[in-house]
Amino acid sequence: MSKWFYPEPQTSPTLTGVLLINLGTPAAPTAAAVRPFLREFLSDQRVIELPRWLWQLILRGVILPIRSGKSAQAYRSIWQENGSPLLTETQALTTALAQQLPHDIVTKFAMTYGEPSVSSVIQQMKEAGVSKLVVLPLYPQYAASSSGAALDQVWRVLLQQRTQMAVQSIPSFFADPAYIKLMARHIRHFWQEHERGQRLLFSFHGIPLAHHTAGDDYVRQCQATVQLLAEELNLTKNEYQLAFQSRFGYAPWVGPNTQDLFVQLPQAGVTKVDVICPGFVTDCLETLEEINIRGRADFLAHGGELFNYIPCMDATKEWVEVLFSVLKKQW
Repeated sequence: MSKWFYPEPQTSPTLTGVLLINLGTPAAPTAAAVRPFLREFLSDQRVIELPRWLWQLILRGVILPIRSGKSAQAYRSIWQENGSPLLTETQALTTALAQQLPHDIVTKFAMTYGEPSVSSVIQQMKEAGVSKLVVLPLYPQYAASSSGAALDQVWRVLLQQRTQMAVQSIPSFFADPAYIKLMARHIRHFWQEHERGQRLLFSFHGIPLAHHTAGDDYVRQCQATVQLLAEELNLTKNEYQLAFQSRFGYAPWVGPNTQDLFVQLPQAGVTKVDVICPGFVTDCLETLEEINIRGRADFLAHGGELFNYIPCMDATKEWVEVLFSVLKKQW
């Protein structure tokens, strides 16, 4: 059987395509739907860097039977009438961005895990005549386990194309001036409408310490984003803090850990906090459930008095303009 999986269109006008890639989401907030999503996500060796045979025994025998139900319960706490917030907001963001881009640019989104898959969306774009593809993983800061994993999916598709597309990727935009200025403006606007906390906590998705020591640039990029935002907001050192959330398993992860800080800060006299997640383009399980539900509960249970979650920009006009400016530099 030929290794070339995709049939090539007979005629192909020269079009440019923009592909946005987000992490992904289960199709429903049930254990039955969460299980295959987690299996695909946690089977990616960009995410879990253990010998595959060993990890698959652990994953299928221990992790999935336990975690699928717990994750489904967490998804149910944030699920909306029209579906997963990550999916609906990514759809809305893609639609809004398409309206900003030139009309002859084909703009679509895909998910690293789950549907719509990267392979199916790229095939649709190629059949529509796209011969040049600009890929933007929806992560401002590059990590091998997020942006790297998303781009891996693109390269796998290219390996199956007889006539390959020209592809240009945007691995990160952590220090982009438009991104920094908008995030700072977003925070200031929130402060104008709400009581301001004693400390602004910048919470990013964490990575295992082993990824960092192996040379992953993610922590440095998160630090750079926070430093630029602190300068833009004129914050003193005791007015903000960088932390990392979503720790998984027993191996060491980069820190400080956001969840630990929700317990420690009230004990240190910081009873009013504002939390923002600059590494997430759209609100999702990690921001809505992990931070705004569980994080809030932990902070208040340990002596906290005020917990403000500053939401993601999602598909707002200003955020679309930032992504447009990032993409425009590629033309």
